[in-house]
Amino acid sequence: MGVAVSDWRLANMVARNGQLGVVSGTALDSVLVRRLQLGDPCGAIRRALSEFPWPDMAQRSLDTFFVPGGKSADESFKLAPLARMRLRTSLLELLVVANFVEVFLAKEGHSGPVGINYLEKIQLPNVPSILGAMLAGVEVVLVGAGIPMAIPGVLDSLSHWETVEFNLGVEQNPDRHSYVQRFDPREYFTGELPELARPNFLAIIASDTLAKTMVKRASGYVNGFVVEHHSAGGHNAPPRRVRGADPDAPPRYGERDLPDLEVIADIGRPFWLAGSNASPEKLAEARAAGAHGIQVGTAFAFSRESGILAEIKHRVLREQKDGTLKVRTDFNSSPTGFPFKVIELDGTVSDEETYAARERMCDLGYLRRLYAKGESNVGYRCPSEPERNFLAKGGTMEDTIGKRCLCNGLLATVGLGQTRDGVSEPPVVTSGDDWAFLPHVTRGDDVDYGAVDVIEYLTRPVGAAAESDSLRNLAPRSV
Repeated sequence: MGVAVSDWRLANMVARNGQLGVVSGTALDSVLVRRLQLGDPCGAIRRALSEFPWPDMAQRSLDTFFVPGGKSADESFKLAPLARMRLRTSLLELLVVANFVEVFLAKEGHSGPVGINYLEKIQLPNVPSILGAMLAGVEVVLVGAGIPMAIPGVLDSLSHWETVEFNLGVEQNPDRHSYVQRFDPREYFTGELPELARPNFLAIIASDTLAKTMVKRASGYVNGFVVEHHSAGGHNAPPRRVRGADPDAPPRYGERDLPDLEVIADIGRPFWLAGSNASPEKLAEARAAGAHGIQVGTAFAFSRESGILAEIKHRVLREQKDGTLKVRTDFNSSPTGFPFKVIELDGTVSDEETYAARERMCDLGYLRRLYAKGESNVGYRCPSEPERNFLAKGGTMEDTIGKRCLCNGLLATVGLGQTRDGVSEPPVVTSGDDWAFLPHVTRGDDVDYGAVDVIEYLTRPVGAAAESDSLRNLAPRSV
């Protein structure tokens, strides 16, 4: 969920209460370095770093980014290095360490299962990031926002400390040159190497066709699927075009965008349903359709333990309680080209006036696209960077229309936003369409609830929810 929304605190709470707790693997290098620059006030990051198997590598992260007592509020964050096809050693180490820290803390103090979620659209950091998560004992790796054909083979190779050669997707490549990112973990990690368990791999998909394709063509074994409906938060799969439809008509979802669950069930791999399934009744329906269960995002994203700033959570939950919250699918804003769900809030990226006042820039680069520059070199561009820069790199003005910097916005949502010359980055807030769970996890007009409240609600016997909720709303909240 986003960047550090489903962070180690939330995943730890979910996992210790009997479910799979999943941390977001997106931009964890920036998350780590900014937490360190804020002084790591609770000491958790330094505690996890002390457990990293190569102390010198962990110490380099501390020496470079830790600020005792935290930086001043108006001081800019020092940035992590930008990812490139050939990763700098300093960034590679940082990626491994950051992913280790997040998973280590999510697993600390309990024996429940923990997973990590990556985006296929963010290719460059993924291989060393996965190694870091595996070093901490992650049980499940989930990948969406694209077709993650190579990830099962990456897991196989890393579990044996073998070299990974990862084929990169590159635009403007008419000659179909092959661009490969090579990573040999033995070049960076010496001494006695620990045994690594190969995590289960779940592909996040939106169609039965893609499920069958993954099973047939993926580089290794696909352990299962998360089947995501377009009502889910964050990035969604693009809608299919209806044959013969007006090419200039605005995109919209239809019947062709609904996966055939019978076909997926017949594949014989476990699957979970995501998007508008956060209720005991929907859980029962999912299981009746052959699913093992459901994946829940929005209900946990706005719980007490999530990484979203408390003031943003309170504002969103209050608007939802009041019936004024607006969630829409934005088909233009994401640099990935995928639809992205946004909550309309003044002062955020979704607000036209707020975003127009922001200086256009791309200094984090997670959603940059690669384009061919000869047989062996690639360039990097983002449609949310300054238009003149994007056009100079062969991009088109059409691709820049409506595009917004999600990287900086998502970090701002969790209290890690950049400040430049006294101006702070605006946050971007995403959620799914379905908020029907909220009255079942809160009491009366109160908007505060925890992850345990969500789990207790979802796991109630079907039919018992109404009576239980009636009693819940009468009961005083304990302090």
